[in-house]
Amino acid sequence: MATDTSQTTQNTVLVAVFAALIAALGLVPPITVGIIPVPITLQTLGVMLAGALLGPVRGMLSVVVLHALVLAGLPLLAGGRGGLGVFLGPTGGYLVGWIPAALVIGALVQYWALRRTGTAARFAAVLLSVVLGGIVVIYAFGIPWTAVVTGLPLSTSALGSLVFIPGDLLKAVVATLAAINVHRSYRRLLGGVQQTTAR
Repeated sequence: MATDTSQTTQNTVLVAVFAALIAALGLVPPITVGIIPVPITLQTLGVMLAGALLGPVRGMLSVVVLHALVLAGLPLLAGGRGGLGVFLGPTGGYLVGWIPAALVIGALVQYWALRRTGTAARFAAVLLSVVLGGIVVIYAFGIPWTAVVTGLPLSTSALGSLVFIPGDLLKAVVATLAAINVHRSYRRLLGGVQQTTAR
């Protein structure tokens, strides 16, 4: 019972810490580029880190907690934004996409990427996991939603999103390096799955 309570407390703390981390990354001013009204922010890096470091459930919950606070009106998104209107605006799809993104990244990293043997193979697998969840999944939600809200053609929304890719790839590399180093040093973070698989 004591162990269960301790584990629950640890999980709660980690979820809260990463929700706070994503919010803190919102303090960096957003950058708006081109005709697409979706800013470049560092908060997607926080989403990538949450999934890659905490696993699917805790990573997703950290984003859910942040979203709940934003819905309550707290200005925790880049540019000091908050409230329901943010989710109904052009960026809403990208924000909603953060939730499945953290889930997908966490699941792929925990159950597939960290089971690869060899440094290069593990790095490539974790990076691919972060790219699939943190870029492909988020764009899959964000691009159509931006097109609907703004009235832009879907093709224009998709082309406009290309400006985000270099920065998002850089974030994915940073998240990958952080995940590999943290899991190497703290093997119990994801239940020790990599203890018997890392070489």
